[in-house]
Amino acid sequence: MIKTGAQHIEMLRDGRQVYINGQTAGDVTAHPAFRQTIRSVGMLYDFQARPDNRALMTFEVPESGGQRANRIWQLPRSHAELVERRKALETWTELHYGFLGRAPDHVASCISGMFMGIEVFEAYDKARAAALADYYRYARDNELYLTYVIINPQADRSKSAGEQQDRFLTAGVVDQDAAGLTIRGAKMLATGGIMANEVFVTCIQPLREGDEPYAVSFAVPMNAGGLKILSRKSYEGSAASVFDNPLASRFDENDAVLYFDNVKVPWERVFINGDIAMCQRQFHATPAHVFQNYQAQIRLMVKMRFLVGIARRIAETNAVTNFPQVRETLGVLAAQNTMVDALVHAMEVKGRMLGAYFVPDAHTLYSAQVLTQQLYAGVILALRDLAGGGLIMLPSSVQDFADPELCSLIEKTQQSPVTSSKGRVKFFKLAWDAIGSEFASRHTQYEMFYAGATFVTKGHSFRTFDWDRCTQLVDHMLDSYSLDDEVDRAAPVAA
Repeated sequence: MIKTGAQHIEMLRDGRQVYINGQTAGDVTAHPAFRQTIRSVGMLYDFQARPDNRALMTFEVPESGGQRANRIWQLPRSHAELVERRKALETWTELHYGFLGRAPDHVASCISGMFMGIEVFEAYDKARAAALADYYRYARDNELYLTYVIINPQADRSKSAGEQQDRFLTAGVVDQDAAGLTIRGAKMLATGGIMANEVFVTCIQPLREGDEPYAVSFAVPMNAGGLKILSRKSYEGSAASVFDNPLASRFDENDAVLYFDNVKVPWERVFINGDIAMCQRQFHATPAHVFQNYQAQIRLMVKMRFLVGIARRIAETNAVTNFPQVRETLGVLAAQNTMVDALVHAMEVKGRMLGAYFVPDAHTLYSAQVLTQQLYAGVILALRDLAGGGLIMLPSSVQDFADPELCSLIEKTQQSPVTSSKGRVKFFKLAWDAIGSEFASRHTQYEMFYAGATFVTKGHSFRTFDWDRCTQLVDHMLDSYSLDDEVDRAAPVAA
């Protein structure tokens, strides 16, 4: 199915239990905390459903008799197919400027990566492998928007999941029978969950012996019986208008804690049950972890272009582009933007065949994560430095323009040599929403930690680097001379 925006929005009217501001949200597609972002997601589906975008955004499903699916589910069999898929993801991302971190292409990449490594699941349990394969096809053919929750509540981080004061603080198996598992407890962070169709639930964090009840992997609809969705504060709901908050009002994907209140999961939706090692292997012994984070770097590549565009426009608006120190800042930002772009392309060029599939290079991906995790906050700081007080001294809201006297004062006080006062205010409202607002602050935190703490990404880089190639150079150099030879050369010549 090639889904349209209207079809996706209708699918969200499914009775899901979303809680916000002390109440149930009811129909999330109509709720002021979520409705505009849901329509932005609908826009993505409308874009890919357009006949003129068919070749770019969809691929022919093998052995389907000509049926097509969104490229987010494509399993590349060559470098050329990987690039084709990236171009689709890149174009989709440009529609939300990189601010939907868990757009539909992210978890689709994760599940696709697991399917590409289906033999790992088959070695573990053929029935669970069959369940995963069937689910991949089901999600692809019905064009499901998936989110995931793969992190446990922080609580007492000095203790394992099974050692917490509440045994079912973390979602785990409380019972199982012929029909499936019963799950109780919480997981985070269901980014995008309120506007997704289903959620993939597992644990990417290391588990210890005794944590087997939490070593599960499964998928359920967001309206599953007993599933409670606890929304954070909505930045969309707090946005005064699109003019005042052009990003927060339309691209606040939301984050939520999911609480499983004895949720029943049928066996055909269970991919791992009670195996701690397999919870790690599903990500790192298959292409899943690389494939999902390759998507995240494509998204960040587009977002960096957007932020660098804001930097250039700040300089132009304030007529400081020719200041040497400003050109220096812009030059550094341009270099950082191109570095992210180059790393994405390098992942593809250095990719390799893994069985029947072509996957991005793992170490290049992890190098990008280490570098960009530290880079993002610096980029935001550079943009703040460029903008100065222009980000702060803006009209309070769009309503100020409705008063003729205030509008006249805005005309006098918000001047720019390259745009009107209204144009200047409009731009700086956008810049503030991208780098200074509460919405922007959440994005800085997100970019710093969505891939895990810095020691985690650095550990992946250490684990996947070709150390032998480097140390062999050192050994070759050391082998090119010896102490004995040097002593002999240094010995005095007999008279």
